[in-house]
Amino acid sequence: MIRRPLIGAALFAALALAGCGKADAPASGEAPKVINFSILATENSTSLETLWKPVLADMETSIGIPVKPFYGSNYTALIEAMRFGQTDVGWFSNLSGLEAIRRANGEVFARTFDPSGDDGYRSVIIVPAASKTTLEDLLRCDRKLTFGMGDAKSTSGTLAPMTYLFTPRNIQVANCFSTVRQGNHQSNLFAVAKGVLDASTNNSTAIRLQRERGSPVADQIRVVWESPKLPEDPIVWRKDLDPAVKEKLRQFFLTYGTGEGAEADRQRKLLKQISIGGFKPADANHLLPVREMEATEALELAKNAGDQAKVGPAQKALDDIRAERARLDAKTGQPVQ
Repeated sequence: MIRRPLIGAALFAALALAGCGKADAPASGEAPKVINFSILATENSTSLETLWKPVLADMETSIGIPVKPFYGSNYTALIEAMRFGQTDVGWFSNLSGLEAIRRANGEVFARTFDPSGDDGYRSVIIVPAASKTTLEDLLRCDRKLTFGMGDAKSTSGTLAPMTYLFTPRNIQVANCFSTVRQGNHQSNLFAVAKGVLDASTNNSTAIRLQRERGSPVADQIRVVWESPKLPEDPIVWRKDLDPAVKEKLRQFFLTYGTGEGAEADRQRKLLKQISIGGFKPADANHLLPVREMEATEALELAKNAGDQAKVGPAQKALDDIRAERARLDAKTGQPVQ
């Protein structure tokens, strides 16, 4: 997610990539001297650094290799950093994780779960609590309202509202509102709460985090739309990372915050501050629901455009993904998460 002026975001990304220099990137299969860990920018980098620093310190102790954080100003920065070997592993959104697999030799090996026990979260659209704005007002598309969207690679900030709300109604967001501003969940949440934006996409996790931190902002907005439940975030590493290091990372993630005692309680407390309950094993199948969302939107866009040459292939792509998901659900006895 991004929320700074776009030029500033691009500059931030360029500086971050440069600072993550290629000197740390080993040849394929060679054990790295440093693990560069990328973190998706759901809020400003200063807040993220404070919250993630103790977790990364624990990771470093566990795997016996220095861990260096990479806070990308947007999802594309995270994908490109992994693509060019400047990061080794990272916390991604589902859509950006899918792009990392497609373009950056990435591989899903774990996923987060929510500390509340409710596995999954929802994309939402929020408006100021004191306003009278309704969903119907937003869908009127009279270009009278301002609107905030997430990063283009954000699952809840962009893909979900497009797939489930706007595209089925043949609404082009850019032509619907007087201004469309792109930002991360934190900046969009505060912008709506302060009345800078009339409405914005967001997600249930970001709102709950603000409430748990005692911020009044969660009571200054209200939700006028929510999506079906979305899968939790994937943890992705480079496929060509040294196998021994992969195993150390796997063990760290799948055991962190588990068990009983003071140390496990400390770890769970650290994770809860970033709205993570812990980690479960995962693979590429974790992203099947997101692939289905992508394919659904592609089909709707083809239908809206009246492009029959694209409708058939788009329908087949969606049918294939749904069949793949049904086979996996039948095999595991439960829906893909």
